[in-house]
Amino acid sequence: MIEGVIVNPVKIITGENGNVMHALKAEDDSYHGFGEAYFSTVNCGAIKAWKRHHEMTLNIVVPQGEIMFVLYDDRLESNTRGQIMEIKLSTENYQRLTIPPMVWMGFKGMGKDANILINIANIQHDPNESDHLDSHKNNINYDWG
Repeated sequence: MIEGVIVNPVKIITGENGNVMHALKAEDDSYHGFGEAYFSTVNCGAIKAWKRHHEMTLNIVVPQGEIMFVLYDDRLESNTRGQIMEIKLSTENYQRLTIPPMVWMGFKGMGKDANILINIANIQHDPNESDHLDSHKNNINYDWG
């Protein structure tokens, strides 16, 4: 685990006519306020990487498909500096991934059908508060396969 990253199971309440899939409650430890919520899709085999936010805390859930998340910690003050963390989220592994500011994140679509994530962020999107790196040409030692 990377310091400050939280992985919490979230409930799926099954019903005869469909399911209720929890994502985040104000009472959860990983709740740091609400700025915006958005969905993102990623095609099977496609990679969206690398990005880190300076202020935003991400709370990510995958309600459909399967997505591999890769996190990299290069924070100078962190006890887990230099570490890489992988986690696959899906309806079979239905958990909320909380990513603190300044941790690099990328993800890859693993499911053959639609791969959808929701991010419930503590602040609204601001393109000036994040950094980007190329998916493959960077200083992060990770092979997407």
